[in-house]
Amino acid sequence: MKSTYKALALFVVAFAAIGCSRKNDTFINRNFHALGTKYNILYNGNIALDKGRESLDNGFNDNYWELLPVERMQVSEEVMLPGQAKNTDFERAENKAIKAVQTHGMNINGKEHNPQIDEAYLLLGKARYFDQRFIPALEAFNYILYKYPASDKINTSKVWREKTNIRLENNELAIKNLKKLIEQEELEPQDLADATASMAQAYINLNAKDSAITQLAIARQHTKKHNEKARYNFIIGQLYNEKAQRDSANMAFDKVIELHRKIPRIYYINAHLARAANFDLENGDKTAFLEYLTTLEEDRENRPFLGKIYYRIAEFHRQTGADSLAVAYYNKSLRSQSTDKPLRAADYGTLGDMAFDAARYKMAGAYYDSTMNNMVVNSKPYRAIKRKRENLDDVIHYEDIANNNDSILRLASLTKEEQLAFFTNYANQLKEKAEKEKAEAQKSNNTGLVTGNDTNRNLINDASKREMGDRSQQQFYFYNPSTVAFGKNEFIKIWGDRSLKDNWRLSDTRINAPNSQTPDAILTNLSDEERFDPQFYVDMIPTEPKLLDSLAKERNFAYYQLGSIYKEKFKENQLAADRFVKLLQNDPEDRLILPSKYNLYKIYQELDDHPKAEMVKQDIINNYPDSRYADILRNPESLLAKDENSPESLYERLYEAFNNQNYQEVIDSATLYAQQFEGEPIVPKFEILKASARARLHGFEAYREGVNFIALNYPNSPEGKHAQEILKKVIPPLSKKDFVKEELSNNFYVIYQFNSSAKQEIEEFAKKIDAEIEQIRYYVLTTSIDVYDPNTTFVVVHGLKSIQGASGFADLLTERKSKIIRPYIAISSDNYGIVQMHKNLNDYIATQIN
Repeated sequence: MKSTYKALALFVVAFAAIGCSRKNDTFINRNFHALGTKYNILYNGNIALDKGRESLDNGFNDNYWELLPVERMQVSEEVMLPGQAKNTDFERAENKAIKAVQTHGMNINGKEHNPQIDEAYLLLGKARYFDQRFIPALEAFNYILYKYPASDKINTSKVWREKTNIRLENNELAIKNLKKLIEQEELEPQDLADATASMAQAYINLNAKDSAITQLAIARQHTKKHNEKARYNFIIGQLYNEKAQRDSANMAFDKVIELHRKIPRIYYINAHLARAANFDLENGDKTAFLEYLTTLEEDRENRPFLGKIYYRIAEFHRQTGADSLAVAYYNKSLRSQSTDKPLRAADYGTLGDMAFDAARYKMAGAYYDSTMNNMVVNSKPYRAIKRKRENLDDVIHYEDIANNNDSILRLASLTKEEQLAFFTNYANQLKEKAEKEKAEAQKSNNTGLVTGNDTNRNLINDASKREMGDRSQQQFYFYNPSTVAFGKNEFIKIWGDRSLKDNWRLSDTRINAPNSQTPDAILTNLSDEERFDPQFYVDMIPTEPKLLDSLAKERNFAYYQLGSIYKEKFKENQLAADRFVKLLQNDPEDRLILPSKYNLYKIYQELDDHPKAEMVKQDIINNYPDSRYADILRNPESLLAKDENSPESLYERLYEAFNNQNYQEVIDSATLYAQQFEGEPIVPKFEILKASARARLHGFEAYREGVNFIALNYPNSPEGKHAQEILKKVIPPLSKKDFVKEELSNNFYVIYQFNSSAKQEIEEFAKKIDAEIEQIRYYVLTTSIDVYDPNTTFVVVHGLKSIQGASGFADLLTERKSKIIRPYIAISSDNYGIVQMHKNLNDYIATQIN
């Protein structure tokens, strides 16, 4: 009996040994390896692949505000090193595929006898594709086409190869190969759906949207997957919307809606909302449409999508003129806590536009800030909002100045009795508010809450405990907005508004000076006696004529800037006209009157208010007959060509003088033109040219002074903003006066000094140097004539490579035929720049002597 068991055991071992062989092409061997490959290794590999795809789907959020990609996969820009994988499931699937090939492949005499190995390579390519390693994936698919032309997966492999080509931006090649595949092969329905869907994506990438619609229609007809049907129909609807074919788009969205329970809810809801966005406001039944939107809102299954539904309802109310309802629904959309950033950006952006249209500029600025926080940084929409926000900075700045100064001047114009009456009423309002708050606090105290200034923190902490359900893990200070708000207010009371940097306790880190704080901030720092005393406020009103005059000038300039900004940047002609009219009513300085009137004339023309335009025109011609504006109005054709006395022509001539080193002429003329054209946009250009000329003639301190003047006086012009950047980034490094060691430089000059008045001598000397340079073949040298200061001009020889070479060259000139004997200075190009910037040539000479 024992011998029988032994024989049986030996037979099993021998059978297994024979079956495990990968070198013998027998029925047993083929089927042993095929079964092991299919039901063990590939089975587990495909499970890992499906798991990875599921995690990929869960981690990817479609942006339904833009055209959806045909395949639901987000391509990452992250670069992976060889051997690395983005997803462990795809890595496991790839390893299983490799194991199948290595342990069960039966490649005998160049032919594979395991019928499952082509499946292994297909799994390998898919794992690499979804792991976004497209080149290795392409290699796997191409290997199937090369080694297994008779495989039953050959068509599937061809489709996946072209999907990979599309990811590699080989769109034309993919379309060509897919067309050939469809024409020559009879594809399985799912393969045909995948092929046409991939071709549609390639057409979309090439902006051939009509062809994409055709291919997607074929794909939706042949796919067996409901999710894909919904996606393809939704994309077809989006493409028709881009072509403004709303009826065709709605038919596509209806096909998505018909699938209802068979597809994820997100497709169903977005199809409803996309259809709603196509509602015809002019001819449609608005009542029925609003009922339709309300039904979507009230459906409990739609709770995760309430943010989008609220936004669509808000859009309907805004388009029908119900702005207050629209604002309410935009805010409800924001309160829905949706993670859809494009939705939040749309909510904030629309609220910002509505606030701007209502002239609530600070609120609009805050909304635009929130809009940018929910957008892709540096995208095209982001840059558009950023430009709008930056322009709004100017509006907010000047509106604040105009309103604040107007208020102060209005109060200053009242009699003492009127001022006292005004602030008595104001103090009484503050008292009523304080008493009301005290009564509410007392009421809270009676219900068992702790009150008192020294126990406020306990009060807020108790409240926060109730708000958070007494969960100990959420008791961290910064988790409760009420506690944080209280802490911020307490900090501002004690320290004021401080900038975030080291040594913040120092007084110079305070952001808001007392006269620039908001009224609430000022009131916070007052005692009760001061807060409720009308005379305290009366005493704060300025009375000095010089100060009042300064406030009036600042207000008038703000009105002028506002008019220019509204007219030029926002094309808000009515707002611009209002600001210019207010300016002219305030008895402005002469420099602002003419530009304001001329701008009003242009605005009234654009508004087709011809009587007012004619009245302003005659005012300018009659009262300012010798002005440039009167000449333009009498002879409008002069605007078509730049006359020689226009600001632009004068600037061009001055710039040419700057390039010719006529710096004093530039300084004098720029000063004159800045006064002559004061109030016009070209003035900062004259100022910055003047600052550059002063830098060349007088050095660093003159340049810093000029740039600082531009930054302070023209802060919102392009030149003013550029000056601010120069002050931050350029001036600090330029301020360094220390000379660089000669051995650190590789370019050197020889300098010859002349008195600036000896122009003929300078030119003749430069010609003699040029003549000698032409005879010297072992250097590539050039010369220049550089102004140093008002009294000194340099003739400079460039192109020498060492300090010894520079000195040797100057000495060589004394021995040559021309006998150029003149004191010289050898200097590196770095130190020459320092000398020219700081006008410290004597200091450099002293370092060389020492």
